[in-house]
Formats: sequence, C-alpha cells, structure tokens
Amino acid sequence: MKKDFQKWHSKKASIHESENRPGFHEREVWWCALGVNVGFEQDGGGKDFLRPVIVFKKFNKEIFWGIPLTNTKKDTEFYFQFTIFQLSAGDKDKDLKKIPSAAILSQMRLIDASRLSHKLGDIASVDFETLTKKFKALLP
Repeated sequence: MKKDFQKWHSKKASIHESENRPGFHEREVWWCALGVNVGFEQDGGGKDFLRPVIVFKKFNKEIFWGIPLTNTKKDTEFYFQFTIFQLSAGDKDKDLKKIPSAAILSQMRLIDASRLSHKLGDIASVDFETLTKKFKALLP
C-alpha cells in the first residue's frame, strides 16, 4: 500500500503551528491525528489522518501516553477488547452508544495534545483497570 507522506507532512506542519491543545483526561477516547507512519506502526486515516486513541497516562496538559485503537478482534496479549461509551449528540435522554473496540497495547506512544481532534467517548473504569493490568504484564 502506497503511503502519502507528503500530504501528511503538510498536515503535521499545521498541527505543529497550532497552539490549540484541548483539555483531556485519562480514560477518554479521542480522535487523534496519528498521521502516516513507517512500516507496521499504526496510521491515522481520512483527510485528517485520524485514529481513535485511549488517553492512558496524562503527564501534563501537553503530553500523554496514548494507545491506538482498532476494530480488529484478536485474542492475544497485545490486544485488549473493550467497549467505548459515547454520549449521543443532542440526545435529551443522554443515551450512551456502545462501540466495540480493541486497544493495541504494543503500539503505545507519547503523543502531544495538539494532535487531538475531538473526543469520541470513554472507557469504563473497570475496563481501564483491566487494561492497565494487561499493559503492566507486558513489561519486563
């Protein structure tokens, strides 16, 4: 598959120039401009090169560890299956939409908050605790 690095570099330059860093918190799932990357590193998609990520560990208002998400279901030590809870926009009853997803633990990376586009939803506290344990089990 051919990757359009030039288009991404233009987008990345505009993200770098932006001083917009939205407020974010651990356990949130955001659309994030991950861009076009090398080899098997997870890419973003669409015109803005977006991919959903979990805010795993917030260090300050500028940076965090993020874990990219996928729809692919794999039962391995490197994937964690869970449900994203998304509040339906404009819904008076505040119904939650449930979106099945998987965190790709092996793809965790440091991310600047200026890459965040918009919030998608949240991961339940109990799932986040299980995700944290599963990630820690990968460490030597």
